[in-house]
Amino acid sequence: MMRTKAFKKIILLALGLCSWNLVSSQQQTDSLYSYLEIATKNNPTVLQRYYEYEAALQKIPQVGSLPDPDLSLGVFLSPMEQLGGNQLADIRLMQMFPWFGVLRSAKDEMSLMANAKYELLRDAKLQLSFDLQRSWYELHKVKQNIRISEKNIEILQSIERLAIVRFKATPTSNGSSSSGKLSSPASAANSSSGSSGMNTMGSSSGYSAGTAKQSASSMPFNSMGSSAGSSGLTDVYRIQIEINDVQNTIEQLKNQFTTLSAQFNGYLNRPQDALVTVPDTLISDNFPLSQLALSDTTLGKNPMLGMLQYEQKSLDARKQMVTRMGYPMIGLGVNYSVINKSEMSSSSMNGRDMIMPMVTATLPIYRRKYKAMQTEADILKSANEQSYKATANELSTEYYQAMQLYQDAQRRTKLYGNQQQLASKSLEIMFKSFASSGTDLSDILRVRQQTLDYEYKQMEAIADNNISISWLKRLMAFSQ
Repeated sequence: MMRTKAFKKIILLALGLCSWNLVSSQQQTDSLYSYLEIATKNNPTVLQRYYEYEAALQKIPQVGSLPDPDLSLGVFLSPMEQLGGNQLADIRLMQMFPWFGVLRSAKDEMSLMANAKYELLRDAKLQLSFDLQRSWYELHKVKQNIRISEKNIEILQSIERLAIVRFKATPTSNGSSSSGKLSSPASAANSSSGSSGMNTMGSSSGYSAGTAKQSASSMPFNSMGSSAGSSGLTDVYRIQIEINDVQNTIEQLKNQFTTLSAQFNGYLNRPQDALVTVPDTLISDNFPLSQLALSDTTLGKNPMLGMLQYEQKSLDARKQMVTRMGYPMIGLGVNYSVINKSEMSSSSMNGRDMIMPMVTATLPIYRRKYKAMQTEADILKSANEQSYKATANELSTEYYQAMQLYQDAQRRTKLYGNQQQLASKSLEIMFKSFASSGTDLSDILRVRQQTLDYEYKQMEAIADNNISISWLKRLMAFSQ
């Protein structure tokens, strides 16, 4: 029995450790959520919106309280003789009361304005989440571009080794041609202008087989059959030019990565040169189609629309408040008179202090200002309605743009995945043919560039897919 209990405890402990390790590995693998948490706590814009919301909450007790009571004290330098004695001082306390409902309407207005500030806070958080994720995926693009460019150099170096082997093998069969035309490096420099556009991922190859054949036909001893040695040396030079161009591209991409990292750290409110860890792989996110179909209703959850709705309600409360402010204010108070005894008075009230209850009322006879306040509230309500319509139209436009990006990214992901597989198979076959001097170098470079381009475009499509999903979540106010 004891062994069974001990065995169960060991199993539970092992399962707990495994689950903890799994959660820890997931958090380490995808650190985007940890960055989101850091940004939400430290971003200055979010903190600004939070403090504005807290300040708006403090306005509620301010407007919901009664006016301060009015206390006045008057002292006679020389006692004033009265029938009931000598009056020394006069103390008056008065409290004004607004018309019924004024304070309640004022509290409602400030509460609704505080809710509007909270919607701005939500919007700032959603915008920060979207900006952070978009910057994160842009960093992914650059990092994958660097990886593919480095892979490009490895492929070029492999082709260079094959070209050197073929160049060294050609003098045995046609020595005169290999030693006679060493001026071919000049032609390599000319041909490099056609292939210089091949070093950037996502661009066209820039050097077609037709261009290579056209330049080759304009030179004597340039064909593989007649002057294999000269052509082989030209191929080596062309490959070296390609390698230099790609290395320069890698340096540019590293500078771009540094700039994007500084922008990313800005969202986190930390030093610009802080290390940003980006995983090596990028997984495509999914978005349920049922949620996409409910776009008309889910867009109503956007905090910007919520803010305008609260502002509209607060203007209704303001109109009620200013309407009731046009009614009289009632004041209740008491007047206390300090009276000493007078030797000349024989009244029974001689020396007794006097207490007098008081009631006052304001006379709002100048109606022009109250009507102007009501008209102002009506105009602001009309402006708010138009702002709501404009914001709703902008959100709908952004929704269709995000949907277009999402659908386009889905299509490009499948397309470039298939294209990359076909191009890889073609390149593998051409490598084998090139080793036996059966394939022109221009064709290999063109297919090699297509293969890498498709690989990058597929990764770029995945990043755009994730960006579009983040965009849709931001528009629909989905919590990240």
